[in-house]
Amino acid sequence: MPDTCSTPITGIDCHAHVFSRELNLAAARRYTPGYDATLAQYLDQLQVHGLSHGVLVQPSFLGTDNGYLLAALRQAPARLRGVVVVDRDISRLQLNDMARLGVVGVRLNLMGKALPDFGDGTWQAFFRHIAELDWHVELHRQVEDLPGLLRQLLPFGIRIVIDHFGRADARLGVDQPGFLPMLELAASGQVWMKVSGIYRLAGTAQQNLQFARTALPLLERSLGAQRLVWGSDWPHTQHEDRVGFATVMEQLQALECSPQLMRSLLIESPQALFGINPSAQ
Repeated sequence: MPDTCSTPITGIDCHAHVFSRELNLAAARRYTPGYDATLAQYLDQLQVHGLSHGVLVQPSFLGTDNGYLLAALRQAPARLRGVVVVDRDISRLQLNDMARLGVVGVRLNLMGKALPDFGDGTWQAFFRHIAELDWHVELHRQVEDLPGLLRQLLPFGIRIVIDHFGRADARLGVDQPGFLPMLELAASGQVWMKVSGIYRLAGTAQQNLQFARTALPLLERSLGAQRLVWGSDWPHTQHEDRVGFATVMEQLQALECSPQLMRSLLIESPQALFGINPSAQ
């Protein structure tokens, strides 16, 4: 599907992945895809579900080779933004090149990894580059570790985006370790939350949805509706056998958001966070 510069914003999906099973995969990975998730397929999903724009996030199993994602951005620059995974010693020139293609953030997927020390000099230089580019840092880690990570990152003055409800465990409720401290730190004004990946919250489908319904008002109170965004998490890696785009759209509707919160999740908040400006299209 060709890019259309005049595409009106009807909804922005803030978290999706594109890839091919033929790509070189990272040696250390938790998942190996057995199918392709192409840009054409993704744009078709957006159209079917009444959405106009999307944010592509580099999947962990591709490591720091962002070539497939960057190629997708070139094909639909007015409709897409990108979040990449890079080495912390990447050159500023490379980051600048990515920025010109529509990259607006870097993802730190720390699931299953040792916690980093962001006080290290290489990390500090890296985050200075991110701040100068006005990018955000996306954190993917279990909720109990998020307060410690936020305390390290907040002094850099950069925007921080937390994935998938902070990867909380729905079975433990909102009083579980890390969740309420995360909310307190998120009230700083620098933190955004992706209302996404409800099916990744470790409980049954009903437990996961109930947790999301309980957590959402707390998130809105701490962060403000203007710092909450929604994402499909397409193509739902590791859950493909039971989750599809229609599933996550149904979960979004089941949250029973007010019309204003829904507009904020799908349009106003992501416009601001990802720099999707309709007047520039």
